[in-house]
Amino acid sequence: MNLRTLDSDPRRREIWAGAAVSAQNTRGRARSEPGPGYRSEFQRDRDRIIHSASFRRLEYKTQVFVSHEGDMFRTRLTHSIEVAQIARTVARALGLNEDLTEGIALGHDLGHSPFGHAGQSALNRCMQGYGGFEHNLQSLRVVDELENRYPDFAGLNLLFETREGLLKHCSQHNAARLGTLGERFLRGEQPSAEAQICDLADAIAYNHHDIDDGIRSGLLAIEQLTVLEPFAESLASFEAGYGASTAASDDGRARTLKRHFVVRRMINLFVSDLIATASEHLEALAPTHPDAVRAHAAPVVRMSASAWTQHLEFKRFLMENLYRHPRVTARMRGAEAILETLFAHYMANPRAAFAKVPTDKALPRAVCDYIAGMTDRFAIGEYQRVTGHAHPEFPGVGTAPGEARGA
Repeated sequence: MNLRTLDSDPRRREIWAGAAVSAQNTRGRARSEPGPGYRSEFQRDRDRIIHSASFRRLEYKTQVFVSHEGDMFRTRLTHSIEVAQIARTVARALGLNEDLTEGIALGHDLGHSPFGHAGQSALNRCMQGYGGFEHNLQSLRVVDELENRYPDFAGLNLLFETREGLLKHCSQHNAARLGTLGERFLRGEQPSAEAQICDLADAIAYNHHDIDDGIRSGLLAIEQLTVLEPFAESLASFEAGYGASTAASDDGRARTLKRHFVVRRMINLFVSDLIATASEHLEALAPTHPDAVRAHAAPVVRMSASAWTQHLEFKRFLMENLYRHPRVTARMRGAEAILETLFAHYMANPRAAFAKVPTDKALPRAVCDYIAGMTDRFAIGEYQRVTGHAHPEFPGVGTAPGEARGA
């Protein structure tokens, strides 16, 4: 992959300045509020997300490795922060709304269940016949309804554009129930440029940090990864510049330096390509309003065709060699069993979860909300309490002293 650079001439940015969401063109909040004063409305949204209980719980929610497997592996919280870092870099380079971009990035996984995608699959199976479960919709549900912090409204009352960015995917059926927010899925339109940035920043962070954690865990070997062209190029760059100097150093330190260098360089390659490609599309479109970006036939924030092909090769490699690794799949099967057991228990014994028992019709969704909000270790602890024994995949792991699911 060739490193692509962006011409930083500010006159070029003026051509696409209209793409940015701003205080002048925002669609506002569902519930009107007094202005924030010393902050922008977009900073207010970011701060509400950071101070939410759902954001704090991401610290103990799985990315790939369950949180107790090691303190150095990514969690949903560290992943969200890393997505925000990449997304802010891209937004600033393109002259778009950096605060909105950061808020979307920090909030994009608020609705994720414990145990990552395995947890999502388990809850979706449990909710068949009750509307299903999908973590993007759950993130929206968290910020619209479930967070309980303000006396005047439920949820966080976020701006339309922040909520739009949290909803990356949506079926036609669900979109029809979401009013204005769901219209773009029915019309085949795009979200804002800031939301498009977060979508790709998420993908870039996910690929590269899973490679980093995979190597650190020993489940992936550097030699395996050389089939990926950007990895092989970055490894060759390290060896050419630092191979001789690290050869004499401690083996552990040399491996660590090599891993960090290669992953860092690959992220830079993909981010640089994204910025340069997006700038070309924005310049060609020359939008005067964010709605011009929304109405465009394809996303304007995207990678080059060659970089996208390599990105998909990374995803396929990780699926075959990390996500389907026997150690990972065994843990995830155990995680699914835990959530399915908890769902059945709370459906049969709702007073075990709720002081005020929901109606029969509302109960399945309330149970789903309760479980989706759990951390990994809280879910493991609840399984032990409910069944009277530890799950064989998670022996000796459970709720930390004083931890509670709610906040």
